[in-house]
Amino acid sequence: MLISCWSVKGGSGTTVVSVALALVLARSSPSGALLLDLAGDAPAVLGLPDPSGPGVADWLAEGDATPEALRRLAVDASPSLSVLPWGGTAARAAHGGDGDRLVAALAGGECPVVVDCGSHLCGPGLAVAAAATVSLLVVRPCYLALRRALDAPVCASGVVLVQERDRSLGRRDVEDVLGIPVRAEVPWDAAVARAVDAGILSSHVPRCLERAVRAAA
Repeated sequence: MLISCWSVKGGSGTTVVSVALALVLARSSPSGALLLDLAGDAPAVLGLPDPSGPGVADWLAEGDATPEALRRLAVDASPSLSVLPWGGTAARAAHGGDGDRLVAALAGGECPVVVDCGSHLCGPGLAVAAAATVSLLVVRPCYLALRRALDAPVCASGVVLVQERDRSLGRRDVEDVLGIPVRAEVPWDAAVARAVDAGILSSHVPRCLERAVRAAA
């Protein structure tokens, strides 16, 4: 299973949703799970130091690198979750690359793969979001975000709605505007922000977030 998480506006919560979803799948899958980070923030959200070695961008730059070489770049985030980082500072400038080759390299693995495609779909992130078994748009009930989502280059198979207090838009409005179902709602909860800030999300996914990502998966 290949699950992509993406958004059309920064600050939507895509990375937190991606990480939580990967952690939940890792615990429930006999073979664990793999988290592919195309946005660059997943290690920090997991409380890990910034990876200093090569990552996905470096693999993409090597046109003949094998799928096995890609998976060897993964680092352990927990006993059952591995993370494929985007890459070092030099690699971050290389957002191009053959996205179809990346999709092919991720196919056929034994464990579920969650991909944080970030908030600006292009290059490999666009290819993964379009080819994923489940493509999740992470969005807040924001008029500007919904306007952008209508012009997104791919059509999501479902929405993860990050609820905010005192918003006039709700689940039904989002579904009516976008024409796709809301698969999960993540309520605003300070426990999520505290877990991320303290670097303990990898060992403690707040219950409200865990319930939501289970529904999304």
